[in-house]
Amino acid sequence: MVIMLTILADHNVEAHLDALVNIWTSAEWLELWQMVDCKVCKFASVGLRSTTPDSELWSFCQTNQMLLLTGNRNADGPDSLEMTSLQRNTALSLPVLTFGDPDRVLRDRLYAEAAASRILDYVVSIKNFRGARRLYVP
Repeated sequence: MVIMLTILADHNVEAHLDALVNIWTSAEWLELWQMVDCKVCKFASVGLRSTTPDSELWSFCQTNQMLLLTGNRNADGPDSLEMTSLQRNTALSLPVLTFGDPDRVLRDRLYAEAAASRILDYVVSIKNFRGARRLYVP
């Protein structure tokens, strides 16, 4: 059974996802993007609030087979994304995709293309990355 993945942009990187979608849907990337058959979404489109606790967000993504795309790397408190994934991750868990330099995605086209490519690599090979907890982009 093939599970189609969805990439969910964390509330603070929604513009970054827009930049990636512009790359993926450009003439030179479109055929590959269509072959990957991955969906993208934002908090509002799936009924999440920007104030959704990280622990609930992580669980939501696991339950709905969504790869969370974030710039969040902190371990501030027991409910943080880092602490939640440390405590709840299993060998079947989807990793969190984390921008190494989120702001650079918006100002450097080559970096954004490298991020777009890396994300598609992760999506295509997701079975190899389950349980990895966190993967960095690019």
